Amino acid sequence: MTKTQHRLYVGLFFVVGIASTILLCIYGYEYYASPLTERPFHSRHSSLKPSGLLGHGLGILGSLMMMFGVAIYMVRKRMRRFSQWGLLKYWLEFHIFLCTVGPIFVLFHTAFKFGGIVSVSFWSMVAVVLSGVIGRYIYVQIPRTIEGKELNVQELNSLNENFSRRMKEEFGVTERLLAKVEAFASITKYQSYSLGKSLVVALSEYFSVRGVLAELRKEMKATSVSSHHVSEIVKVAKSKLALARHIGLLRSMHKLFNYWHIVHLPFAITMFVIMIIHVAVTIIFGYQWIF
Repeated sequence: MTKTQHRLYVGLFFVVGIASTILLCIYGYEYYASPLTERPFHSRHSSLKPSGLLGHGLGILGSLMMMFGVAIYMVRKRMRRFSQWGLLKYWLEFHIFLCTVGPIFVLFHTAFKFGGIVSVSFWSMVAVVLSGVIGRYIYVQIPRTIEGKELNVQELNSLNENFSRRMKEEFGVTERLLAKVEAFASITKYQSYSLGKSLVVALSEYFSVRGVLAELRKEMKATSVSSHHVSEIVKVAKSKLALARHIGLLRSMHKLFNYWHIVHLPFAITMFVIMIIHVAVTIIFGYQWIF
């Protein structure tokens, strides 16, 4: 998949998710905004109620999307025989799409009314989605190859040195400015920080790095370096600064990722167990869709 194809691939997910949500909001706004006591008299009650044609269908579709999203990603990740079926990062993006839009459909299935044991499943689902967003952030902080395999420390240091060599030899960045970039990109400063402190520092440096890049761009423009080369130099420097931050935070991110699994997995299991109970009770009591 080329870079353009990948952008279209991810863009399609955004379009489908946002368009579906907007259309459901427009179509059912009057019904969802109505008091619960007045909903049975609304013209769209038979369609949008949880057991209605659209409401029930959204519950089925949303649940299937979540189950399929989890299953297909786990199969691709755990079973070697499927390792050639596209890059893992693409499957992760597909997993995120299904497990984000699926809960939205389930939310509309409830008609924004939930109580009893089903509410436990719903709030577990909310916790899973929110923790998934956090997990995605942690995941991208751990440097990986294009295939999605985690890079080891030796490979990361090699990449870091390569960026420095390119800035000096290929682009002719001055020693003074290169030293400033190297000082800002020092990975040893994270070693004495606690997990919380290192994350705070990394977040603040995410914004302050703009100043270093702006100074680099300004100095390069003051010389005879072409605009194209200036952009290339800034791009390499930005990659180096980001990589250095990732290397420095690697240990903290691994620890945080382990904590994340402890939170994410129990909520996901709770959600699916109660969802299965809910579906079983629905079938027992004869609430069928179009089947």
